[in-house]
Amino acid sequence: MHLNPYGEYAVLLAASLADDWPDDRAGIEARTREFGMTMTFPVHADDHAGTRRVIGGWLEVVDATSDPERAAILNARMAAVAAYPRLTDHDGEGWHLHYRDDLQTLPDVLAAVISVGTALHLTTRGMDRLGRCAASPCANVVVDVTRNGRQRYCSVRCANRAAVRRHRERNAAR
Repeated sequence: MHLNPYGEYAVLLAASLADDWPDDRAGIEARTREFGMTMTFPVHADDHAGTRRVIGGWLEVVDATSDPERAAILNARMAAVAAYPRLTDHDGEGWHLHYRDDLQTLPDVLAAVISVGTALHLTTRGMDRLGRCAASPCANVVVDVTRNGRQRYCSVRCANRAAVRRHRERNAAR
């Protein structure tokens, strides 16, 4: 039984949007599909800009400097979304739980899903499992989903680049 449908994928979706912002609303909705969301969203003129504000607010959680600060920001974000749990069987996919109304806008739904997902991710994996890439000058988001909880880089490329930089610095010091 899968009890946490809003955890990992919602945080990875938010990181994907933060690191590679889509050019338009269709790009945002396509990205939601890539990360497993199946809901159809009514179109509103402010969807692109509104979703950008949602991601900007979420980045405040990513960039928080302490666990209490991160929790306070996330609690405020969750309090701001009007979402209630309800059973749904949209698209005939089988009954499952949603924390949203079918008529909410794309930014409203993403605010709820990403906030709840981030809270679930941090409370089940650890408050330190969200941050920025340790490979300067990269500023991509790192969502640590590793078993040992030690992911510091957004990609293998950044990890390799940092290792090469450290190697060169050691050789230069000799």
